[in-house]
Amino acid sequence: MSGWPLRSPAFRWFFAGWSISMAGSAMSPVALAFGVLELTNSAAWLSAVITASMVPMIATMILGGGIADRYRRDSVLRIASLGAGISQAGVAILLLTHQHPALLLPLSALNGIFQALTKPALRGIVPQLASGRGIQQANSLLASARNLTLMAGPTVAGLLTVSVGGGWAIAADAASFLLAAVCFARISLPDLPRRTKGGPTMFGELRQGWSYFSSNPWIWSVTLAFAVFNAVYMGVWQILGPMIARDTIGAEGWGLVLSTRGVGALLATMVMVKLTVRRPMAPALSSMTLAAVPLILLGTGANIFWLAAAAFAAGAAAEFFTVVWSTVWNIHVPERLSSRVGAYDEFGSFVSIPVGQLSAPILAAAFGTAAVTITGGALLAAAMLLPLLLPALRRIEVNAPKAD
Repeated sequence: MSGWPLRSPAFRWFFAGWSISMAGSAMSPVALAFGVLELTNSAAWLSAVITASMVPMIATMILGGGIADRYRRDSVLRIASLGAGISQAGVAILLLTHQHPALLLPLSALNGIFQALTKPALRGIVPQLASGRGIQQANSLLASARNLTLMAGPTVAGLLTVSVGGGWAIAADAASFLLAAVCFARISLPDLPRRTKGGPTMFGELRQGWSYFSSNPWIWSVTLAFAVFNAVYMGVWQILGPMIARDTIGAEGWGLVLSTRGVGALLATMVMVKLTVRRPMAPALSSMTLAAVPLILLGTGANIFWLAAAAFAAGAAAEFFTVVWSTVWNIHVPERLSSRVGAYDEFGSFVSIPVGQLSAPILAAAFGTAAVTITGGALLAAAMLLPLLLPALRRIEVNAPKAD
């Protein structure tokens, strides 16, 4: 498993499934946002549909981490991708046939549950498919594939939305999940060691994961920072953003801004294939303050040029952090605990998102959209800098030996 990760057939199939799934998912946010707005003309309904997916995902994520550490991760990915494909196909049908938006809620909830199974499995599978220097290369390749799709996907979704409707982009996302399940079926990881009688239960193993998570400040401090980040960013950018764009730059313009963000992210991952920063957490978190700029510009009524430029810089910063965090995680968190500890990280980072998504329209109605977006940007930047007060976080190195 050492060396260039694409030399491994298992990684190639994983990379293919990941890329196909990301291609569909990149279209989903734009398609779903404008599909629901077309159907309801309501930010409240858009917030409800997105939150209906997020809440079940958060509620079952820790359990998903236990499952991903207890069972073969390739099997978990196959089942989750198949289920996500079926649930997204149902969403597409409802949008295409203009059904009542309440029918979207249970399908969104199912999709959230399958995401809860997928995320912890993805967190732990890379160290099983790559090792050594290949871990950062694998993370960079996966991020590059995601960002290639983020460049084209939102623009394609915007064009589809204004021409034939967002339901067709959601249908493409459903197909991508099903094709990904076929690719993941070609991966065959070793069977896990047979569990001895009297060994720890899944809940006992989850307690082990919590003990490791809570005893490492470098993990939970970043988790708390991203709880603030995600609540603000997802509430302002994902809910208020399309509403502002609909009255200013339009669906196609919004798709272009999101695609430009993908361009910045792609360039960052191309650099990260070769670049290694010995102590990367300080520059990674500091760069994340650039994510505040698009929110502030959104609130000040900036034109599409400045929005796209800011989105480009924010995308590059976000992807630099993502590759750094994934690599630090794969090196410093033991593989046997990776999915469980990762589930607590994901849970803590995401649990605040429904609050942000539900409160953003309410706060905008009370204080004005501009005030909410600008204040949100300032809060987001502060959250990214606070973990750097911990010396242990600043000293983390990427060339340390792999944790056992």
